[in-house]
Amino acid sequence: MPNRVLIADDDRAIRESLARALELEGYGVVTAADGVETLTRLRRDSFDALVVDVMMPHVDGLAICRVLRADGDRTPMLLLTARDGTRDRVAGLDAGADDYLAKPFSVRELLARLRALLRRAELTPGAGERNEAAAPLRIASLRVDPAARRAWWADEELRLSKTEFDLLELLVRNEGIVLDHATVYRQIWGQELGTDAKNLAGYVGYLRRKLSDAGAPDLIRTVRGVGYAARRP
Repeated sequence: MPNRVLIADDDRAIRESLARALELEGYGVVTAADGVETLTRLRRDSFDALVVDVMMPHVDGLAICRVLRADGDRTPMLLLTARDGTRDRVAGLDAGADDYLAKPFSVRELLARLRALLRRAELTPGAGERNEAAAPLRIASLRVDPAARRAWWADEELRLSKTEFDLLELLVRNEGIVLDHATVYRQIWGQELGTDAKNLAGYVGYLRRKLSDAGAPDLIRTVRGVGYAARRP
């Protein structure tokens, strides 16, 4: 069975050329065009390696790396970046990336680095596997179990609709990151934000009310004119 690789880059030309190159080498390839789409794909599927651009809209590559490592996901990750300073390389490695390649780069070099990451993963128990048994997501006393699709504040379970749970999981999984209205709408409803934007604000209101009724502080912050973020009180 071929190794599966996720390529995440907001530059369509780079994304598609890398996908073709990897497919010619026998890899199974999935692509993502921004950080939120990347996290969504990673929640739904597992990969043997990740090739992720640092400078992506909505959620950047460093944030993606931190989220995965915090979740216990050890999938090998190669970061791509237009910045080649020592400080930038250190930031990427400190975030948990396994390797770092500056743009412009040779596809042959990228393939060689990818092969090295996959070989290293084969020698490391548990590497390259998504940790399905990872602890539920947490913010303060809020606990969200994506597998069971249940959530609690302290010992009280929150009675959430499907949309409310999807919204809570999206925000908590991206803790501290401001997700713009269009991104949230696209991830929850699977379509572009239109004239019914009040629908999103309504569900945020429902979710806040249920959290408040359970005794939770205001975990969902509104950034006026931009979007929403889940942050610790």
